Amino acid sequence: MTIKFSQQRLLHQGLLASSAKHPQKIALLAEGKPYTYNQLLESAVRIAAALQQNGLQRGDRVAIYMDNTWPCIVSIYGTLLAGGVFLMVNPQTKKDKLQFILKDSEATALLTDGHLSRNFLPVIKDLPDLKAVIVSGKIPVKAEEINNIKPFEDVLSQKASIEETPIVNPNDLASFIYTSGSTGFPKGVMQTHRSMVFASWSLIEYLRLSEDDRIMLMLPLAFDYGLYQLLMAVNLSATLIVERSFIYPSLIYQGIEKYQATVFPGVPTIYATMIEAHKKSKMQFPSVTRVTNTAAALPVEYLNYLKEIFPNALIFKMYGLTECKRVAYLEPELLDEKPASVGKAIPGTEVFIRSLKGKATPTGEAGILYVRGPHIMAGYWKRPEQTERMLLPGDIPGERILCTYDWFKMDEEGFLYFVGRSDDIIKTRGEKVSPLEVEQVLHTIDGVKEAVVLGIPDQVLGEAIRAFVVPEPGKTLDERVIKKICMQRLENFMVPKEVVFLKEMPKSPNGKIDKKVLAGVTENG
Repeated sequence: MTIKFSQQRLLHQGLLASSAKHPQKIALLAEGKPYTYNQLLESAVRIAAALQQNGLQRGDRVAIYMDNTWPCIVSIYGTLLAGGVFLMVNPQTKKDKLQFILKDSEATALLTDGHLSRNFLPVIKDLPDLKAVIVSGKIPVKAEEINNIKPFEDVLSQKASIEETPIVNPNDLASFIYTSGSTGFPKGVMQTHRSMVFASWSLIEYLRLSEDDRIMLMLPLAFDYGLYQLLMAVNLSATLIVERSFIYPSLIYQGIEKYQATVFPGVPTIYATMIEAHKKSKMQFPSVTRVTNTAAALPVEYLNYLKEIFPNALIFKMYGLTECKRVAYLEPELLDEKPASVGKAIPGTEVFIRSLKGKATPTGEAGILYVRGPHIMAGYWKRPEQTERMLLPGDIPGERILCTYDWFKMDEEGFLYFVGRSDDIIKTRGEKVSPLEVEQVLHTIDGVKEAVVLGIPDQVLGEAIRAFVVPEPGKTLDERVIKKICMQRLENFMVPKEVVFLKEMPKSPNGKIDKKVLAGVTENG
């Protein structure tokens, strides 16, 4: 295959360039096995050829329902090389939701793992758009009765080539990223090649990454935070250390040391687990030079512990949402000076805050955050009304900007401070309360491992504040003591009416705390 481009315009061109530049360099370390850039490209070409042979046309959707593995990553780039649009489905997704996503996206191909057959076999017979199913690992006996099911390993064993990739424009769709919706049904966020290439390189720039980096991946590739670890690594010609999940933390710790990982992306729930282990037995990972956090606010109290665990690392606090990948980041050198801030807009983009009526807000006053830049989504798949609600007319004729509907404040220097998501803001006693502000106080209390605050309906107060707290192992916490400390540090209307103690927080497949599940919890347990 001949590479003819001067700069990256399409998402898969990152793989073409890295394979040409470093064909024998290790691209991935998956389950301890190394794979070179040349192997990744050759395998992706074979998957692309198989998809085209099964009728894949430019712009067709391909669902990838797999664990974080070598076949999964090959499938992503194979889909792109074939001119398709890939959509990641978390392997923890059950059959009803899987069926919804496959039908909603009108996927023409499914690439999956054999061990997930309990979920995919019952639904694929009723999907008229589905032309091919490629299965990695053992194929169940029942699957042999279904036409167009092929073993992934057989596809990779066949020599294949595509003389040239289909004509793809930077404005063509590259991926759907399904995100939870308020109705309970996920919606597909449409991202173009242009938006994803831009976002990837913007992240690379501010994280100060290079081709010498070794990026640890244990977040699901169905989570855009996890997916972009792969995209950044491949675009840079760096190395990605692939783990299936963070279920067994000790394996992750061993992997960091064995492969000398330099970049560690995590979410607060992962860092809470690490800090708990660190308190019991000190641990350090000196090879790591970058630590990143997003998905939820990183409690300020975690920072000193992370500095101990990663003594040589720059710690990046960040904020983003699926509809534009990433919005803001805080320069790590400012971590001590502005520990509560998520920083400023990522390179090449702009942010501003407006009131509910759309007017600019004064410095220090809370308002809704808007985002402007090439990384903004093309819209929600088949959901024009929801798209219009999120993508609003900009100041430049014809331009659309993203309304996050998240509440922020901005200081005199232009640094952003997260107040809360629109749905999270608690209205109690006629006052508006940011759950984050209460949670930050709870995290300062000795013995608190994790804390989440929600508003619950209350006939007198409008909403009452309920705190959910997970104590550290071996620690005993008292509700009265917690309320007393909150009263000392917060305004009276911000003090939780109830404190519910839990053994652990309910988590989503992406490692986020599941607030919808918490909303139904009423008793200590």
